[in-house]
Amino acid sequence: MESTTVDTVREPRNKGKLMGQKTPFKLKEIWAIRIRLQIAHRCRDLAPFNLAVDSKLRACDLMTLRVRDICHGQIMASRALILQQKTNRPVQFEITEPARTAVAAWIAYSKRRPEDFLFPSRIHASPHLSTRQYARIVDSWVLQLGLDPANYGTHTLRRTKATLIYRRTKNLRAVQLLLGHTKLESTVRYLGVEVDDALEMAEQTEA
Repeated sequence: MESTTVDTVREPRNKGKLMGQKTPFKLKEIWAIRIRLQIAHRCRDLAPFNLAVDSKLRACDLMTLRVRDICHGQIMASRALILQQKTNRPVQFEITEPARTAVAAWIAYSKRRPEDFLFPSRIHASPHLSTRQYARIVDSWVLQLGLDPANYGTHTLRRTKATLIYRRTKNLRAVQLLLGHTKLESTVRYLGVEVDDALEMAEQTEA
């Protein structure tokens, strides 16, 4: 007796999705992490968390910041300008009061000098936190909220404020500048919004 095989066609799980795209934090999640770190007096974690949200920098750029990049003498800068490693293009970002307070506290606690890396590694062979070490720290924040680390990562911090700003303003060009993207299409893909709708709205904003 011959047996018949029925092939089942399954739709790919990732159809229509950007694989590897990390979920941005919601506003309530930002505050939940921030409050937990403040209560635990974890200034070593609070400084990079607040600065990562504000700066929207890639992990490689955030981890190689030096004190002098964001601090002028004893005064924390309200804005900073750095050269991105990936694109070799400058990008400017605002440093809000919570981030300035957290970073200033960390600099004082760790006795960082202007030429020092802002976030040193505990591994003597590395002068600053590696992106892998940073990723593990981000995982710990995610786990504190009971979220799945598979859906979050260092790019979560980069996407968070950009996503919040876009949802509030729908100004795609502004978000493009904030992220330091050279192409508008890159910003559209990064935000995970509908391409046609986003580009049409960008044209209306410029008109």
